[in-house]
Order: sequence, then C-alpha cells, then structure tokens
Amino acid sequence: MNKSELVEVAAKEAGITKAAADKALSAIIGAVVKTVTKGESVTLVGFGTFKSAKRAARTGKNPKTGATLKIPATTVPKFSAGTAFKAAVAAKKAAAKKK
Repeated sequence: MNKSELVEVAAKEAGITKAAADKALSAIIGAVVKTVTKGESVTLVGFGTFKSAKRAARTGKNPKTGATLKIPATTVPKFSAGTAFKAAVAAKKAAAKKK
C-alpha cells in the first residue's frame, strides 16, 4: 500500500474527502519526522514507537572490489512495533499456516 492508497482508505473510513485525509496524513507524518529529528520519540499505543537511534562507526567492505571502507557514525530513525500490532500480524501468519 502506498500513500495515495492509504489516503483513500482513511478518507473512506473517516467519511472525509481525500484532500482532507491527505492533509491530515501529511501533517501526522510531518509531526513524527520533526519530533524524531529532535531526538524525542513518538508512541502510538498499540501501533508502535518511532525514535532515533545512534549507529556507531564501523568498517565495511566494497562488494565489487573487496576494499575496506570506513562507514561514519550516524543517527537513523527506528520503529518498534507495539504489542497489538505484533499480535495482529502473528495471528494472520498463524491463520495462514493452518491452511
């Protein structure tokens, strides 16, 4: 599912226009990005938590030439799924295995 499909579903479920749903979704995504950029986390109970994590400097290898590379330290966004989200996905997998 891409953003336009998500906007369609949100508009239908909420009974609002696609333009309003797109504006709301863009505002939410913007708020999450801004908050995580500041180093704070965003927790949506049952869904998950968005936060930033520091990745240490490390050495890597160029797969084409085999030469070693220094990969600098960086900060990356991280998502941890909530228990309700994990349970919903696990239930779907369990139902698929039973078939």
